[in-house]
Amino acid sequence: MSGFPPDLFAGRRYAVLGLGRNGAPAATALAAMGADVVAWDDDPGARRLAAPGGRATSPPNPLPQGEGELHPAPPPLAGGGRGEGARVPGDGSLVLRDPLTTDFAFDALVLSPGIPHVLPAPHPVAARARAAGIPILSDVELLFRAVRAAGSRAHFVGVTGTNGKSTTTALLAHILAGAGVPVAAGGNLGPAALALPLLPDNGVYVLEMSSYMLERIETVRFDAAAMLNLSPDHLDRHGGMAGYAAAKRAIFDRQTAADLAVLGADDALSCALAADLRARPAPVIGISGAPAGAGGCAADIVCVDGILRDRSGPILSMAEAPALPGAHNAQNAAAAVALGFGLGVGRAAVASAIASFPGLPHRQQQIARIDGVAFVNDSKATNADAAARALGCYPQLVWIAGGLAKDGGIAPLAPFFPRIAHAFLIGRDAPALAATLAAAGVPHTLAGTLEDAVPAAFAAATAACAPVVLLSPACASFDQFSGFDARGARFAALVAALGAVPHGLATLGRDAAPARTGEAA
Repeated sequence: MSGFPPDLFAGRRYAVLGLGRNGAPAATALAAMGADVVAWDDDPGARRLAAPGGRATSPPNPLPQGEGELHPAPPPLAGGGRGEGARVPGDGSLVLRDPLTTDFAFDALVLSPGIPHVLPAPHPVAARARAAGIPILSDVELLFRAVRAAGSRAHFVGVTGTNGKSTTTALLAHILAGAGVPVAAGGNLGPAALALPLLPDNGVYVLEMSSYMLERIETVRFDAAAMLNLSPDHLDRHGGMAGYAAAKRAIFDRQTAADLAVLGADDALSCALAADLRARPAPVIGISGAPAGAGGCAADIVCVDGILRDRSGPILSMAEAPALPGAHNAQNAAAAVALGFGLGVGRAAVASAIASFPGLPHRQQQIARIDGVAFVNDSKATNADAAARALGCYPQLVWIAGGLAKDGGIAPLAPFFPRIAHAFLIGRDAPALAATLAAAGVPHTLAGTLEDAVPAAFAAATAACAPVVLLSPACASFDQFSGFDARGARFAALVAALGAVPHGLATLGRDAAPARTGEAA
């Protein structure tokens, strides 16, 4: 965290549990700002990565599945593994130790997003914190406190929703950067919150917020916040749809009349929330990727005949933004427009930035074309709703799907089944997906692995004259991969082995810059 005073959190003591992409930067940053930090991960491998040479001071415990679907190797903990009282930059200390073996006198527990504190079962450290009345916070909460304590009035923008968060977050950051606004993007996308620098008063933090993060904020006030859509996901973690929706709604808590709320108008749950929020003084902007909101409420920014427009007129043709195909991406663009306008970016600058947006990897990313067949990597589609957005873009295709299915499986995708020339199914829940396809008469093969699915899908596409092989799994990846990004990378490697001339990170015809992303919704 560059630019923060080294004594900002002096006298505070924090426990950090989970040393993945959120936890390791949080531990190091807090100590660098003067706090005393006890950091731990139940996974010995994570401890070794975070603190080479670190000493485990208690036996490891089973760690619940970690921080979404992305686990890049975190940076080493500065000072980690050097014992109690090890010094780090600033006046704080950082020690690698199980908090349960300490006196547990902490100001807060910083819990990595994927570690449960209530459902389906709380981690023992979280249970101890709750019993002791110790706040359980996300790194975003601590970033907000640090920025305000450092005297900066930089704006905070939060983006959430079941799908589209990463694209919208990256697109808004692209718009702001193009307009010369100091911007730092992160959270569930890219750098962890406590790895971001201190921004000046005119700067903007653009943060992708998962439901896991939102349930652990206490004082964060988003100057502008967007919820793109809402569909069932992570229900075991939130105790059902009502709990999931409540976690998402927290992004609008503490907003004032000076702030902005942006909500999707294409699903009934978002529309219901919009109606509730309109009773508050803060303005609410409805967005849709269609001519009118499909969820039953009004939309202020829509897409009509491929033209993104608001009540003042056209903004741009989505044909000018090849990295953003489909109605779902038109809605993502509409959200970025609303947020960009709300932050003072001019109309022409917003349109130009959307047209030049390079896209993100693993999101309808065309990686190659062989003999007229396009190979599209949509590995980020980890639920049926996300896969529907990709399937709806292609009138005929060969589909690769499977992994760990979410509630409902692929049954909601039935309207798209006529488009599927053949499906190749992989992963643990392939048999269940096969049963759904068989009942609908969709040709399919239990391929088992990507290694078998990719060449077979190419052969099937060639035989059926289908122009697209689409990896859009509609399932999580943990059964076979470390994350959706690893799954997408393996798909790309297998396609390259077919003899393709790779398009690099071309996303439907436009080069895309690599980005680190998360899957927690």
